Amino acid sequence: MKDNLALGKAGEDLAVAHLEGKGYRILERNWRWGKEEIDIIAIDGNFLVIVEVKTRSSNVFAEPETSVTKHKQRILVRAANAYARYRRHPGEVRFDIVTILIRPEGKTINHIVDAFYATL
Repeated sequence: MKDNLALGKAGEDLAVAHLEGKGYRILERNWRWGKEEIDIIAIDGNFLVIVEVKTRSSNVFAEPETSVTKHKQRILVRAANAYARYRRHPGEVRFDIVTILIRPEGKTINHIVDAFYATL
């Protein structure tokens, strides 16, 4: 379990560096609302961006983004709504996924902008 936590932390650090390199302003990391957590909350232009980070050491069985299921999306939408209310964010909210593959041959970062939409 410790290895998974270390891998996840390393992935989030890489995701933050990637986002900052693209001009995003990081507001929060690992923001919690009840039992739910948002990995990264950032600003990109007028958008409040909710970022789910998925880090893996292999994509043999599936691509990392496939683990962001409809259930996980609903959790992120609820938490994002709570955050937007808490911070009184007047603009739009966008949901991105950043996947990180950390393998012996190197690291791969894939940033999926507008990965899914909040639906009612």
